[in-house]
Amino acid sequence: MKTAKPPSEPASGATTFIGLGANLGDARATLRDALSALRALAQPGSFAASSLWGSAPIDSSGPDYVNAVARLRTALAPRALLDALQAIEQRFGRERPYRNAPRTLDLDVLLYGVEGDDGGLVLADERLVLPHPRAAQRAFVLAPLAQLWPHGVIPGAGRVDVLLAAASRDPAQRVDILAP
Repeated sequence: MKTAKPPSEPASGATTFIGLGANLGDARATLRDALSALRALAQPGSFAASSLWGSAPIDSSGPDYVNAVARLRTALAPRALLDALQAIEQRFGRERPYRNAPRTLDLDVLLYGVEGDDGGLVLADERLVLPHPRAAQRAFVLAPLAQLWPHGVIPGAGRVDVLLAAASRDPAQRVDILAP
């Protein structure tokens, strides 16, 4: 675990994991298109995506979600990355009428500044909390994350594969395998 440079300083390159989810419209197509948009934020050769996973809404209503995780190395600092993700959400028609509302696209910074199995930066401010505060508890995050980083350690929580084995509240099922 490392201490953050001020988030306003540009990063020379940081490996990050982004969680994706959608449950309105053609969620699978939306995630595929969103993964293409995320690829544009990645440094060459650094992008990878999990399979697509399905899960029921938690603390909400609406159709089941389709979820994925992307790994990329980016030159964007944490808040600039958050801004870029929110701009992508807006392009896909994201609205925020109330907490946990169904959505066309949700993009979350799960981890930032990952090196090897180290989960990277720990940060908490009014806009961004790293690691994502519920990532270690949700199978729909842990299952796709485990495809890309099974032995990684989420700071303050533990190893991804161990956390996934313990996550039973919200089971996730693989619904589609993406081409590399």
